[in-house]
Amino acid sequence: MIFLYRPVAAQHLACMKKTSSRSFISRVRASMRDLHPSERRLAETVLNFPGDMAGYTASEVADLAGVSNATVSRFVRKIGYASYEEARRAVRDAGQTGAALLRLGASDTDAKHAIGTHLEQSRRNLEKTYEELDIGAVNEIVDALHAAPRVWLAGYRAGYPMASYLAWQIGQVLPTVGLIPRSGETLAETAVSFSEKDVLILMGLRRASKAAQTVVEAALSAKMQVAVIGDVAELLAMPVRWSFACSTASTGPLLNHTGVIAVCNLIATRTVETSGSDGRKRMEGIEELHEQIGEL
Repeated sequence: MIFLYRPVAAQHLACMKKTSSRSFISRVRASMRDLHPSERRLAETVLNFPGDMAGYTASEVADLAGVSNATVSRFVRKIGYASYEEARRAVRDAGQTGAALLRLGASDTDAKHAIGTHLEQSRRNLEKTYEELDIGAVNEIVDALHAAPRVWLAGYRAGYPMASYLAWQIGQVLPTVGLIPRSGETLAETAVSFSEKDVLILMGLRRASKAAQTVVEAALSAKMQVAVIGDVAELLAMPVRWSFACSTASTGPLLNHTGVIAVCNLIATRTVETSGSDGRKRMEGIEELHEQIGEL
């Protein structure tokens, strides 16, 4: 009995651990074949609007799906949660990390007040971001950008277009600006060019790729000066020289990056304004080529 019990117990614990590590949605999908019809109807409703779990009570979700409260209780236990409240916390926490699907609710389809709602949220994000912004740190990084042999901008997922925007703007006055990741290249093929006096700016936005932390670690290993701009606490807490926390709160399924682009614009503007004669000469050269080539 003892010899049989221990492996079974270990297997059970391993199974529980595997289940607990799965996301709410993956648990629901995996359970579909084992659900009763009313539970399956609830599961389909939840998969259509998973964000409703974060803000609704069990009774409200039951009404939305047309099932009983008892069905909701059985359902959450079948997918591995001790209670509806535990499942709701899991959805809420996942939504806060940036999972757009888990912030999508049935109420989001009403666009009557969409402009006003988005405007107000953007205003709040700007205010919160600028409240925490240190102009001394902005001026420091701008000085470092001018002094660096090469400036690297890195971003993954939502961070990539932000990194591209900042690289394009400061590239008007800085001659050696690189964007990471470069198409078709591994990080090692790029990082081999990192040098001690270079500057890396990482756009660390949810949900951050694991590569974001790796590129910061590679830059720090090369003794580069590193800045992180974004909303990922783990990246902002890394031992970098500058951290610019941005508020990206949202009332809808997508995070609001108004504060992020504002910080990028401020850094770019200060970089251009302080570029001196070298920067002006480069900008004049760009405009002359525009006329010669006829691109614009």
